[in-house]
Amino acid sequence: MSTLPDELLAQLAESAQKLSLPKNKLIEKALRIYLNKLTRVEFIRSYKQMDNDANISDMAKEGMVDYLKQTELLKRVKSGR
Repeated sequence: MSTLPDELLAQLAESAQKLSLPKNKLIEKALRIYLNKLTRVEFIRSYKQMDNDANISDMAKEGMVDYLKQTELLKRVKSGR
């Protein structure tokens, strides 16, 4: 016996039949998609927090300055200057 609502079980059965998938495989795929979306939401949330963090922003800017210096040096070395 399932603890899922009857309406949800009916939708599951209908979708599994349309997709020619066993219900457990459909549940597995749906759960994987849902968990991946949760992971993405958490990444977005953490990046938004970092965006509001002045220390992280300063470190990113410093890193970009260093990167640009390195690329300029590499261009000069390649051109023989």
